[in-house]
Amino acid sequence: MRTLDAMLETSPWFVALGAPARERVRTSLVVREYPTTAFVCRKGEPSDHWIGVIEGLVKLNALSPSGKCVTFTGVPAGSWFGEGSVLKREARKYDVIALRASRVVLMPEATFHWLLDTSFSFNRHLLMQLNERVGQFIGMVEHERLLEPDAKVARALASLFNPQLYPATGPQIQISQEELGYLAGVSRQRVNQALQQLEKAGLVKAEYSAVTILDLDGLRCFEG
Repeated sequence: MRTLDAMLETSPWFVALGAPARERVRTSLVVREYPTTAFVCRKGEPSDHWIGVIEGLVKLNALSPSGKCVTFTGVPAGSWFGEGSVLKREARKYDVIALRASRVVLMPEATFHWLLDTSFSFNRHLLMQLNERVGQFIGMVEHERLLEPDAKVARALASLFNPQLYPATGPQIQISQEELGYLAGVSRQRVNQALQQLEKAGLVKAEYSAVTILDLDGLRCFEG
């Protein structure tokens, strides 16, 4: 089981802090566990925490009044998200749902804003993170409108290997075809077909509930 301390040691902003600041941050954090399909937080709730994923996989999701569902992105272990809403002190604009049993860490808004006021490294990290996030969501709009299902699966996979947003992700990620389908917006059966094509292209190796990336640049550029 991955610990909170292990996660913090892979968070560049935390490593850059001095010992007193690390201790202040560490003692403010709260760890919670969620079973599969549980809501970590809901759309419309106050954004009073910055959220990190210690173990598991969560998705950022929105549901329209008519019942149409859209998944914005998945967040694997070792990653933090939700900084934009905490910065603006606005209501959460999406649901956060555990795709599998997950452990998350919550940083209180007060600690988040204290770091903004006192830590250059934290500010720099957030600037880089927000920049990557903008690029990620611009790409998602493009992919949704222009790409075929195989390429959508390729991009959904590649998006989980962004070193700025997801620094703890290695060459292999534990993810099921159903989970990948949620992120790519296609059926599990269609994911299976897409992974076969990506394997033939030498980009990935698909195993039971896991995918190993063989060519990340190729995956990012795959058109089908």
